[in-house]
Amino acid sequence: MVKEMKTKALTKRQRVDMIIDYEQGELGSLNTLRLFSDLIRTKMAWSLQGAYGRTAKALIEDQWIDSKGKINYEKVEGNGITEDTI
Repeated sequence: MVKEMKTKALTKRQRVDMIIDYEQGELGSLNTLRLFSDLIRTKMAWSLQGAYGRTAKALIEDQWIDSKGKINYEKVEGNGITEDTI
């Protein structure tokens, strides 16, 4: 079972570290959702390079994250995404 985390903004350092891991393909599924949740909530997804905005838009359209940045944990668990898959 995935622990639902409160949606609070990452620190600048955490955000940079997660972006680097994401760019290197080293960020798991749940942490990718957490990163994009933060980028959507802080509106940074729309000011970074285009791929971030397109990915954020796709995650919203596919209902993984809502337009305010809240992760859909029911969908996460329903798709078998766990802390272990990170």
